[in-house]
Amino acid sequence: MPPDQKHRPPLWIAVASFVSSFDRFVVSPILVLVATTFGVSVGQAVAIASGYYLAYGLSQPLWGALSDRFGRVRLMQGALVGAGIAGLVSAAAPNLVTLVVVRVVAGAFFGAIVPTSLTYVGDTVSTAHRQRALSDLMAAMAVGTALAAAAAGITGQLAGWRVVFAVPAVVALVSAWGLRTLAEPPRAANGGIGAAFRAALSNRWVLVVGVLVFVEGGLVLGVLTLLAPALQAQGVDAARAGLAAAAYGVAVLLSSQVLKALTRRLPRWALMGIGGSALTLGYATATLRVSVPTIIGIVVMLGVTWAFLHTSLQTWATSIVPEARGTVVACFAASLFIGSSVAAVVAGPAADHDEWHTLFTACAATAAVLTVACVLTYRAYAAREAAPRAADVTTDV
Repeated sequence: MPPDQKHRPPLWIAVASFVSSFDRFVVSPILVLVATTFGVSVGQAVAIASGYYLAYGLSQPLWGALSDRFGRVRLMQGALVGAGIAGLVSAAAPNLVTLVVVRVVAGAFFGAIVPTSLTYVGDTVSTAHRQRALSDLMAAMAVGTALAAAAAGITGQLAGWRVVFAVPAVVALVSAWGLRTLAEPPRAANGGIGAAFRAALSNRWVLVVGVLVFVEGGLVLGVLTLLAPALQAQGVDAARAGLAAAAYGVAVLLSSQVLKALTRRLPRWALMGIGGSALTLGYATATLRVSVPTIIGIVVMLGVTWAFLHTSLQTWATSIVPEARGTVVACFAASLFIGSSVAAVVAGPAADHDEWHTLFTACAATAAVLTVACVLTYRAYAAREAAPRAADVTTDV
């Protein structure tokens, strides 16, 4: 990697992460449009999102193990081609069942991109600079998220939801071509796919982080999918609902820059506390009333949470089992998106019955518990990791 790139992800890694994030977030503002086209309820149309997230999550361990075995760049190229083809088929889907099936396929292929990008950063950036580099990668994803939410609502309303699925498909194919210029980073020998899974799943801290990110995924990504429909249920059109949801990407982008400045000043558990507190505050505020200002408020707080809490959990995951980093990060992402899918399914009836107060109250309470759990478990992990180093120093003296 060139010297000026040693603390940041390469351009085409960032572009691949951007389009993966873009594709993942285009669905929220167009759910109502899809439901109208096929004559179904919003609760039924949510299957487009929940199926995508489920496939995205369940495919992660396989992609991670394959990237450990065959290489990061090669895997991303193949996955982007598959995702691009599935996206083009999505744009031509004749009915809801077909659309759900091809969105599941797209989710499975796009599922390879973000965790493999994170692993690439873990392979090429030192621990001291890794969270800053991951923040840059999160910024690229945030731009994708913001543009997806804004452009999907406007484009869907003006040109139709099919165009919304076609655009990221084309960008994915271009990204696959661009990645050909990157060399594979060195990888630690791990004894094969089975050994990588054993090393990852036998470590209790991998399991702890997996549980934490499962809950976080449900609270952030799962419920985020329903925020634009929440506004549309109040009579807000798809374009304005999409613009309100776009505040999430803007918040992630700005918060990521603040995080980079605070990384060297605050311990990681404090960054987690900031992100978790924002999550709790956002949902607590949203219990007051569903309106454009309150939804924008919760979306902004979700963005702060993603920048502070999620990147802290990601950085933690990249450090636990270095010899099986790809598999660990993939399991981490699997938990995140399975949590997202479960939350979208569980919260779907609330969207159909306009029970937003109940939903947001439950989310605020769960977020408070998650915040405390993240802070306490990470402090326990850090203390345990510091103990052998302290013993080594004493022995040397």
